[in-house]
Amino acid sequence: MTTPPTWVLALVYWLHMLATVAWIGSLAAINLLVLPASQRTLKLADQLDFISALQKRLEPLAWFSMSLLLVTGLVQMSTSPHYDGFLALSTQWSMAILIKHSLGVIMVVVSAIQTWEVIPSIHRILMKKESASTEELARLQRREVILLRTNLILSALILGATAFARVS
Repeated sequence: MTTPPTWVLALVYWLHMLATVAWIGSLAAINLLVLPASQRTLKLADQLDFISALQKRLEPLAWFSMSLLLVTGLVQMSTSPHYDGFLALSTQWSMAILIKHSLGVIMVVVSAIQTWEVIPSIHRILMKKESASTEELARLQRREVILLRTNLILSALILGATAFARVS
């Protein structure tokens, strides 16, 4: 494969970093700032309503970022002199990239559970305001928090794998 012009590679790297910052930055902000503040100041139903509305705004950004990361990551990988082929595990770089991609797949699965299972469940419970059980709301809140924290931890591990790939 011929190497694309420098400006194309620079654009690809910039878009990759931009998508990383948008996705991981939103995860960090929710986990470290929004969740603790909302838990201290809002009742459980109001907190879930707020987090649900926030997630509705952030989900398109997250899914767009994931798509952009996939496309730009494939371009970067294919132009890397370290790339020896799919599932080649002969170097520290290839091991780090495999770990990074495996963790990325897990993040996508966690995000899918959040997007298509947990958030809709929260919406259904909140729509039945009178019959919404506190136990069910608390269970959904715990699940949402676990998923958000899991993705934040996974994103930190992905950045660690990226660092190992960079130094090899």
